[in-house]
This record gives sequence, C-alpha cells and structure tokens, in this order.
Amino acid sequence: MWGLVPLFWPLLKPAGAIEILAHRMVWSLGFVALALLVVRRWAWIPELLRQPRKLAYLTLAASVITVNWGLYIWAVNAGQVVEASLGYFINPLVTIAMGVLLLGERLRPVQWAAVGVGFAAVVVLAAGSGRLPWISLVLAFSFATYGLIKKKVNIGGLESLAAETAVQFLPALGYLVWLSAAGRSTLTSEGPGHLALLAATGVVTAVPLICFGAAAIRVPLSTLGLLQYLAPAFQFGLGVLYFHEAMPPERWAGFGLVWAALMMLTWDALRTVRRTRAAAAEAAAAAPATGATAALPRPTSGTNPSAEPAGTAPAAAHEPA
Repeated sequence: MWGLVPLFWPLLKPAGAIEILAHRMVWSLGFVALALLVVRRWAWIPELLRQPRKLAYLTLAASVITVNWGLYIWAVNAGQVVEASLGYFINPLVTIAMGVLLLGERLRPVQWAAVGVGFAAVVVLAAGSGRLPWISLVLAFSFATYGLIKKKVNIGGLESLAAETAVQFLPALGYLVWLSAAGRSTLTSEGPGHLALLAATGVVTAVPLICFGAAAIRVPLSTLGLLQYLAPAFQFGLGVLYFHEAMPPERWAGFGLVWAALMMLTWDALRTVRRTRAAAAEAAAAAPATGATAALPRPTSGTNPSAEPAGTAPAAAHEPA
C-alpha cells in the first residue's frame, strides 16, 4: 500500500498539496479515533497528558512528519516520484548516521562503508543533475528525525498517530476553514467523488500503519526491515514505468550506488543475526540443565545499532509518506 500510494495523490487534483495535507490530517484523526473506539484503547490518553515531556516530543514529531507528508504529496503531484523514492532508499543510511552523530552509537566496518557509498551516491546525483537532490534529502532527514523522536517517546503506532494527528488537527482544520472562506477550497466544488477521495486520505494514512503494526508482532524484525524496501522500490518502478520520468545514466549510477549500500547493510544485518542466534544456541547448549538457561539473553531478530535492524528503514510507528 505504501508503495502504491503515488497512484492516489494525483487523483486529488485540482486540490493543491497543502490542501491535501490538511485533509489528510483532519480525516486521519477521525479514522484513528474510530479505530481506537473499536479496539477500546483509551487508557493511554490520561497517562500521556500527565507527561509534558512526551507531549512535547509528540508535538515535535507531528511537526516533522507534517513536513515529510507535505513534501511527499507535492513531489508526487509535481512529477518527482523517482526522487521521492530515493529519499526512502537513503533513509536507512541517514538513520544510521544520526545514530552515530547524535546518540554516540558505534558502527561495524561494513556499515561505515555503506554510509560512505551512500554519500558518494548523493554526490553523483548532484553532479549529474547540477543540483542537490533536495527532495530526497529533506524526505530522508525529516523521516529519520521523526524516527529518532519516536524512539525517545516509545509509544505504539496507532496511539502515536492519534496523538500526532490530534496535534495537527486544529491548525489543519483552521487552514481548511480559511481556504473555504477565501473561495479556494475544492472540497465541495469538484463533486461528491472528489469529496470522497479527500475523506479517503485518512484511510490511506492509517490502514497501512495498522497493518504494519500487526505485522511487527508476527514476523522477525529483520524480515520486517527488509520488507520495508518494497515501498520505495514500488515507488521507483511507478516513477519510471508508469509516470515515465527521465532516468539519464548519471541518475542510474546514483541509484545503483544507493542500492549497493543497502545490499551491504542487508548482508551485514543478516550475518549479524545468524551469529547472534548461533552464539545464543551454543550458550544454551553449554548451560547446566538446572534452569540456568533462563538467565541467558534472548537472541534478537535483527541487529540494532539504533533500535532498528542495521540498514533497514525505521520500524514500528514510522510510516512512510
């Protein structure tokens, strides 16, 4: 669903990116509130309201993801689907770099090499096009920053989306009211089909996240991280094959370097998972049969330099645009 979402945003024209973004915020809160009502998960709200630090972090997260969502919608409708997909390909590299620079985390040699190759890819793309791939960089850095904030908040995906859209709701609603008063709203001027599509932005936002949260507790984290590469891969394919965006040789070279870096990270992550499991199995076999195995550390399902599998996109509660 995340990979196919570029097919949806153009359907909302002639609404502009900011109007679509505002509708996405408003309708997302309605859909998520309904989902919370169905599953009866309200107990976290009073607890959250008593934690101003968490509320501040969630407000910051809402601001950052607003930039990410808005730029992604604009990029798709402006014919920049390929460059937008690049942002989510390089996001794991930015996430790892932030872990090192901001959290003091240590990287293995392969991870350092992958980050270096990713930086080289940006240089190649910038040299080939005569400008920095700013759409990709803003999407990657905003999403990585969002993931960093969410790491500190540590709240479930559905609850987090509810809190963030609650923060976004009043400014978004105010903008829509102003737009309508100025006679520039497309909500009622383009027919009931257009209205239904605008309302569907809440479903398009929330349903993939809910499915992702359900998957996160059912499959290993390393598998989940690898599956997240499907979204930008689908987006890239749509940009080239469906929207027929230009792919000159230098752009292929830049993407090739990014994909090489992601392959290095994936190989390193899988190798580390196998080693961790093998070491845990050996320790369990060597432990006395008197219950000492209960004290053994549980093998992880993925490497974890920044609370996610090394070289994967940010995990639970990090929804692509």
